[in-house]
Parts: sequence; C-alpha cells; structure tokens
Amino acid sequence: MNKKWYSLLAIFFSSSIFAETTQLNMTTGVTGVSHDIYKLHMTIFYICCAIGVGVFGVMIYAMLNHRKSKGHKAANFHESTKVELAWTIIPFFILVLMAIPATKTLVTMDDTSNADLTVKITGSQWKWHYDYFNKGVGFYSILKTPQDQINNKKPKGKHYLLEVDKPLVLPTNRKIRFLVTSEDVIHSWWVPAFAIQKDANPGFINEAWTRIDKEGTYRGQCAQLCGKGHGFMPIVVKAVSGEKFDEWLKAQKTAESQAAQAAKASLSKTLTKAQLMKEGADVYTAHCAVCHQPNGMGLPGVFPALKGSKTATGPVHNHIHTVKFGRPGTAMQAFGKQLTDEQIAAAITYERNSWGNNMGDAVQAADIHKVQK
Repeated sequence: MNKKWYSLLAIFFSSSIFAETTQLNMTTGVTGVSHDIYKLHMTIFYICCAIGVGVFGVMIYAMLNHRKSKGHKAANFHESTKVELAWTIIPFFILVLMAIPATKTLVTMDDTSNADLTVKITGSQWKWHYDYFNKGVGFYSILKTPQDQINNKKPKGKHYLLEVDKPLVLPTNRKIRFLVTSEDVIHSWWVPAFAIQKDANPGFINEAWTRIDKEGTYRGQCAQLCGKGHGFMPIVVKAVSGEKFDEWLKAQKTAESQAAQAAKASLSKTLTKAQLMKEGADVYTAHCAVCHQPNGMGLPGVFPALKGSKTATGPVHNHIHTVKFGRPGTAMQAFGKQLTDEQIAAAITYERNSWGNNMGDAVQAADIHKVQK
C-alpha cells in the first residue's frame, strides 16, 4: 500500500484526535457535565458515521457489482416482510442505544440540588447583574471594551467585546447553582466551557448548575437576540480556588460596605460643575453612550437624542426621575440601583451641559436622593 493510502487511513482513524483539537468541533469544557456532553456528542457522531459507512457501502457495492454492464437484471418484487421488519427493529434498537446515555446526561444537567453556592443572574439591556444569595454581595458586570475600538478608531484588543469591568468570580470544585432571569426582554446566559446556555426570561426563573474543575478565565456571550446592544453584553467568569474565593468574597463585602458609606457621605458633599462634568463624561460613556451615542444624537427611530431634547433641557426633577426610575415600556431602564446618587448626578449634569444644551445646572447627589418614585 502506497503512502497516499496510508495518509487517508491515518486521517480516518485519527478522527477523534482531530475532533478534539479542531475549532469546528464542540469543546470539551472544564466541568464534569461538559465532559459528559462531549462524550455523548462524539458517541452519537461515531454511530452516525457507522450508519453512513454501512448504508453508503452497500449502495456503492450494489452499484458496482450489480450493474447492467455486467449482465445483471433488476429484480421485480413487491413488499418484503423481512426487510420491513429489519428497517424498523434495527433503527429502534439504535435509538434506544442512543437514548440511554442522552437521558442520563440530561437528568444530570437538571439536578441542581445540594448546591454549595447559589448565584442569581439577571439579564438587563445590556449587561448582567450577579447576586450571591445569602452572601450580601451583588454587582453589575458591564462591557469594558473601549468605545474607540468599537468605532474602529483604535485596533481591536485581544478580547474585543469579551471583556468586562467586573467578572463573575466562582470557586472551583464546588457545586454552584444558577438562577437565571431577566428584567426586560429575553436574554440567554451562555458559557461554552461550562456547557451552560440558559434563557433569561422576564417573570420566570430558570435553573442551571456547574462544578468547575480548573482555575482560569472563561468567556461567553448573550445567546439570544435581545436588541441593539445584544453583541455588547459579554460574560466573563473567573474561576479561583475555594480559599481564594472566600478571601475575595470577604474583601467584596468590605468594599461594598465602604461604597455604601461613601454613597451616604456623598449626600452632604457639594461638587463643582467641573468635577461633575468630568465624572459625568465617564459615567455617560460607560452606561449611556451605547444607546444615545457619544455625541448625544441617539439613533433616529430607535433611541431618542439628548441634544436639545425635552428631557435634557426640561425640568431637572423630570430628568432625574427618568434616569433614576426609567420609563416603562421603553428601553430606558432604571439606573437607581445600578449607579450611586453621585454618579447619576454627574451623568445628568453632563447631559444638561453638553452638545449645546448649556442649561448651567450642577446637580448634586442630594438632589437625586430626594426624588422618589
């Protein structure tokens, strides 16, 4: 046998190696469930390959060895009980053979009992909110990719559109239960390395779980078309050892306690207009520009412009109410729980004094705190 045939046989019999390394195939992941799904996927794949080889092998053999040029004549028959029984019974047993490992894997995937940690995941246009149940820790995870990269003014980074300001930190070798929901439209929390893709439906809670085997950073995306910013709500999970996670959780509680104290202290502070404008520019770029655009012009027919708008040039009270509590039935979400009073005050000051609005206002944190729903 020449080298050509050896090469073809090598490619055929080493398909499992290629299947594991090529990007065209499913990844093995870093959890027990992801490994089970990968093994199930490859098992079904090989069964399908065997069926294909058998069926097409018989067809090719029949065409080559029973063709008319060899003197063969087509048989003339109608119905065959044996053949009909064969093509009914054999596929039935094949399906049963495939169903047994598939059912076992599905049952395992749905078993969220006896979790060591529960994390509530809430989709919000267009970011994720993570809340560690009974731990007193929760935060929003927001896209970190600079706007200049998105606007093609700077080269794309290594993790373009897959980087956030605060990743979800999880411990390895602990069972983690996820409660997935949404506060506006349907999103989908998808992390390929965990073999998890769970829809986030408003008004409903879907469950999933994982146990991460290996420390590292794992990335995913919203997998459900959820509007203009669908491509701008990535998922970043940082898996650390149990000891490091406990230390992080303790530090996070302290940081959130200090932030709460700072937010309370800000109510008695009076910032200059220049200070508010500087902070407001950063807040606006991070939270508002994706809809209203950096130039305040919005997207006609989709998101209103702030330049010269009734909101940004009207009564301050109405402007604060809109930003703090949102507008039901629109994409304008409530930022009262996402930003501090000082950040909201800075953003509103920036909106009322940019793009030619020039209202002269300097809104303070105390002004935001006074406005109630």
